[in-house]
Amino acid sequence: MKAKESIRIAVDIGGTFTDGLAVLTPGGRIWVGKTLTTPSDPGVAVTTVIVDLLRQLASARGDVASSVTEVVHGTTLVTNTLIERKGAKTGLIVTQGTRDVLTIGREIRYELYDLNLEIPQPLVAEGKRLEAAERMDVEGHVVQPLAQAEVDRLMDALAGLEVEAVGVCFLHAYVNEAHEKQIEAAIHRRFPQLAVSISSNIAREIREYERMSTVAANAYVQPLMAEYLNRLDTRVHELAPQAPLRIMVSSGGFTSGKAAAESPILLLESGPAGGVLSALNTARNAGIDQILAFDMGGTTAKACVAVGGEPLVSHSFECARVARFKRGSGLPILIPSIDLIEIGAGGGSIAHVNDLGLLNVGPESSGAVPGPACYGQGGIEATVTDADLVLGYLNADNFLGGAMKLRRDLAEAALGKLAAKLKLTTTDIAWGVCNIVNENMAAAARIHIAEKGHDPREFAMVATGGAGPVHVVEVARKLQIPRVLATIAAGAGSCLGLLAAPARVDRAWSQPCLMKDIDWKKVATAYDGMRSDAEAELNSAGASKLAIKWFIGAEMRYAGQGHNVSVSLPWRKVGAATAPALLKTFETNYRQLYGHLVPGAAPQVITWRLTGRSLVKSHTFKWGDERSSGKPVMRGKRDIFLPLKKKYAPVPVYDRYSLRPGTRLTGPVVLEERESTLVVPVKSDLRILPDYTVSVTIKEF
Repeated sequence: MKAKESIRIAVDIGGTFTDGLAVLTPGGRIWVGKTLTTPSDPGVAVTTVIVDLLRQLASARGDVASSVTEVVHGTTLVTNTLIERKGAKTGLIVTQGTRDVLTIGREIRYELYDLNLEIPQPLVAEGKRLEAAERMDVEGHVVQPLAQAEVDRLMDALAGLEVEAVGVCFLHAYVNEAHEKQIEAAIHRRFPQLAVSISSNIAREIREYERMSTVAANAYVQPLMAEYLNRLDTRVHELAPQAPLRIMVSSGGFTSGKAAAESPILLLESGPAGGVLSALNTARNAGIDQILAFDMGGTTAKACVAVGGEPLVSHSFECARVARFKRGSGLPILIPSIDLIEIGAGGGSIAHVNDLGLLNVGPESSGAVPGPACYGQGGIEATVTDADLVLGYLNADNFLGGAMKLRRDLAEAALGKLAAKLKLTTTDIAWGVCNIVNENMAAAARIHIAEKGHDPREFAMVATGGAGPVHVVEVARKLQIPRVLATIAAGAGSCLGLLAAPARVDRAWSQPCLMKDIDWKKVATAYDGMRSDAEAELNSAGASKLAIKWFIGAEMRYAGQGHNVSVSLPWRKVGAATAPALLKTFETNYRQLYGHLVPGAAPQVITWRLTGRSLVKSHTFKWGDERSSGKPVMRGKRDIFLPLKKKYAPVPVYDRYSLRPGTRLTGPVVLEERESTLVVPVKSDLRILPDYTVSVTIKEF
């Protein structure tokens, strides 16, 4: 190692595989590791991947452990804990009269005519919710003080709940947190072992049900995540003593392990957010500013619209749905998150015959254990990966570079059981599974793009994830998207995004007010407090030496409406002079979404927002190992199923990284790499870009 060289490592835990990637700076040389996720202890897979990366680096560069300067981590552990209901025993303290808010919810039937509708159960049982005799009004003025005798009574009641974590959510605490802070201090004094989450720290926004749900969820996962992150920090430092642990958050930035342990709910979408950042980095290098990021792994497939080189960020999210694709069937969470939509199944999603006798796919997944049938690890159900193998899209002898052999006979046996039920051929079933998945993903993505006011034909589609490049061309073709990009190391694309992620922090403060009545002095004071708090968190994440770009924002609507429009402006001194720019941006965004303004309506600010992030840079990567070669390596031809011709035909198969930048090919063609496979089953023009991204222009729709 040269004295000025350093190494950064990213590790992302997925439902099926845990991916890792190390980058050498300067130069951007990368090494990739991948192993099956270990659900019983996810940190084992993380450690396995880091050890593998250090082994590869040592082979190429000598002893490198002391040169690792940072480990960035993304995980689905929070999501899985909420889905599987394996969190801590949790209590909740609320304002008197609001104990049943979690049970009542919004009283919305997400499936109007389903007589057996399953409603998501609250994370905190009714018997573990305590009511406090206190009250603030909507302006934050004290209506009923929180007396010390009441605090003592609550502490005595809390002692009898036998909980490991407690949330506190008082009415209008987003304006005045004094009573929540009083309870928090009392809990810390009497029960120092308890994890405490208060709404004024976690979700300082209006909407009582959503805010209470968010606080309950944070408290529910906090003990587990604190233990996991502390143990992982120890494991990382044993392998790389000089490397601090950074954690990816759902909004597309990273924070410190300490901040993540205090607010673990911010990690809900940390892995998929990394895939979006990787897609954006690739698009920037290719000069494209409108993309549909498409990330398909072993368990799920997700998509995100990004315009102007920036992902859309949502400030409300729904998790742990009891009906996977039904909006309203999950727990509402108020966190800043890259606006992702789950559009379909992953490679491990199970195919089955439904109650109507029709072929269907998902939402159940084979996961990492036992995995698809073709993995030969005990799985007997047919999955998307089994279908891809039978269709010729995957190479049974080159999965993970040959480290993992796929069993075509087991895949055919699993698909054959479905074929017998439906009296079809195995090929019919395999293509049916693949086509159903592609059609479902295209339909969901089409709606997602339309909801943002855009036309999919104006976009390019960027694929990441192990299964993303396998399916991306067919999904793009169904959407009439003419251009597809497959990133370098697409199978570990989320890790590329983790390494490209900026440091980021978000703060919010709700006080609904008509624009004409805004107290700008009060708003300016609130921004001063939010920025001071945000800067402290950025410093804890190691961002003190980074150039931070600040934005002010707001959730706005016309008075009387129920849905907000997000507005963002570069940082400026907040005052009455801010109003014209705020209104102009609101009207531009409103017109983009709805086509016209509302004549005579009064604009209203609901929530003020602050975002700080380090500068977003374009990163280019190249392989650190010997994957790249001097001339194209054609591995022969393989029969693959061509969807437009409805039959198998031989197509050329290339080692992807033997194709140097500037190389041009025509489809149909298959490009193989260790962690993924790019399948182009229709007429297309392919070009290898300077950063080893594959650009596919589809010629057949």
